[in-house]
Amino acid sequence: MKHWFTSHPASVGESYWQHLRQASGFGTTLLLTGLACLFHGLLPFLFKDTGSRNITLLHEKMVTHRRKKIDQGVDRRAQRPSAEVQLPSSL
Repeated sequence: MKHWFTSHPASVGESYWQHLRQASGFGTTLLLTGLACLFHGLLPFLFKDTGSRNITLLHEKMVTHRRKKIDQGVDRRAQRPSAEVQLPSSL
């Protein structure tokens, strides 16, 4: 059963606790960003660039940072193609 909790974090080069912290931070940021987008929809003068800025920052942390770890040999995953996220240029 321990394998269920440790296999994915290990596959991205993190301990269980490091992964919990990272995932919780991403989730909190996404929730707050979603709320900002809802408020922006109602009141367009608020949070004009919050959504696009936070998504760009999360992409940098999640995808680009992970690629740097892979390039440095920190990643423990077997060689496999990664799913690349393409953000629209309008963000």
